[in-house]
Amino acid sequence: MGALRILLLLFALAILPYTFYTISHEGLNLFSVFLGDLQSLSWSGQFNLDFLTYLILSSLWVAWRHDFSSRGLLFALCASILGMSFLAPYLLMMTFQVKGDIVHLLLGSQRASGWSES
Repeated sequence: MGALRILLLLFALAILPYTFYTISHEGLNLFSVFLGDLQSLSWSGQFNLDFLTYLILSSLWVAWRHDFSSRGLLFALCASILGMSFLAPYLLMMTFQVKGDIVHLLLGSQRASGWSES
């Protein structure tokens, strides 16, 4: 769990300053750039489509992990818009909340409480 926490911290420390720097120099026109790249049918568009599918999958997992509660849906919205800027700090905090239990981290506490390893 220590290695995962270090990796998540490194992700957050890499992406958050980069994001703030980009916003300060480029503004918040992310969606027009993102959609423009998608329409270009280029490698940038391919990467953005791949990334979009990751965002959708991660946001669905976050919502499912929280049983599609209002909190879970709010977190899913954050995951779908903010990507790793949200997911790395979220997962890092969750590793401490579940006291390093990977089953609880992946399934959420409700599902994990009924989990029995055979």
